[in-house]
Amino acid sequence: MALRITFFALMALGLLGLGVIAFSATHPARPAVAVAAKPVTEAILVASRTVRAGSLLKPEDLASKVIPIRARRPGESLDTFAARRSLIGAMVRQSLSKGQPVQIDELLRPGDHGFLAAVLKPGMRAVTVGVDDITGTAGLIWPGDRVDLILTETINRPNVALGHQIVAETVLSDVQVIAIDQRIIEGAAAGEAARTAHTVTLEVTESEAQKVQVATRLGQLSLTVRSATAVAGVRPTHATTWAADVSPALGAVARAPSGGSMSIWQGGAGATEYKF
Repeated sequence: MALRITFFALMALGLLGLGVIAFSATHPARPAVAVAAKPVTEAILVASRTVRAGSLLKPEDLASKVIPIRARRPGESLDTFAARRSLIGAMVRQSLSKGQPVQIDELLRPGDHGFLAAVLKPGMRAVTVGVDDITGTAGLIWPGDRVDLILTETINRPNVALGHQIVAETVLSDVQVIAIDQRIIEGAAAGEAARTAHTVTLEVTESEAQKVQVATRLGQLSLTVRSATAVAGVRPTHATTWAADVSPALGAVARAPSGGSMSIWQGGAGATEYKF
């Protein structure tokens, strides 16, 4: 009796094993799902070089530094495209050394209350001029750059020679850009078309501000960027360029002798004029 029970038990175990094998063959094991490891580091924005207090941040002033996530302190900004765009043109309240993290609380950005008053040096003024995509050097000017302001005007007078009907002259030299249209600095909103026209705000003296107001009524204004290695404080004499200086042909037309004429009188019929 015990032998029969043992025999049936072995048979049951064998059938169970065959069942397990058959189930495994028809139901293969699912591959293990890889669990992505949580990042342990992140990139923050730091100064790429020494930036003095009162300076306006430029794109080349910012760099990226990878640090442990737990090491990031409050106020330090992650290195993202949006973060970089929002910091361009911001004024640095305290000097930054190379590699030092950029603290958002230590910056004053365009649009913040008191930005212009903080940026302007004592006795200086802020004046805004309207420029388009071409006269504003196609978006290549950044806050902090130093520029010249050039006026181009047309003199529509019949007694003025052709070579002196168009003239360009430098109205301001070596002035600092303190702001460019705020929405351009911060980036356009999603789905918003890029705007061609924008404004540039310059730091000038009181008399220079008056010159700008007059210049805006005389003709077209354009900006030229000065070299970063130019000697600060040295302002060249304002140059004037006439159309004849650019085009010798216009000067030749102005110097060409005018045509002559002759009047012939025939009795009482009056005079007949012949031009040559």
